[in-house]
Amino acid sequence: MRKLLVALAVATSFAGATALHAQTATTATREVYIKAEPTDVLSSNLINLKVQNNAKDNVGEIKDLVVSNGRLSGLILSVGGFLGMGERYVVVAPAAVKVVYSENDKKWSATMDTTKDALKAAPEFKYEGRWSK
Repeated sequence: MRKLLVALAVATSFAGATALHAQTATTATREVYIKAEPTDVLSSNLINLKVQNNAKDNVGEIKDLVVSNGRLSGLILSVGGFLGMGERYVVVAPAAVKVVYSENDKKWSATMDTTKDALKAAPEFKYEGRWSK
């Protein structure tokens, strides 16, 4: 009788563990695939996009994206310089740059409420260490 009770207890614990495992596996499932919405922007639309200020002056160019914890947290702009000489990089908040698509022109544009001097005075970002190219 004692062996029967022990066997029944072991069988019950396995059944409970299996049910718990099934329950855990179900709650641990996460969504893998998403749908790109018509209002979404692809990184390829941003990279090398010239940024203008409100006066239509070119103030920089988007060179890279900063992703932090799976979210876009910054845009790296190339500012200053001419033909790649003397340029420097700064990181700006994505909300600081307005990116729009013109259906009529079939072109992307980016504007930012700033000046060339303000961007030149911003803290410099350097491609070094873990960010070396």
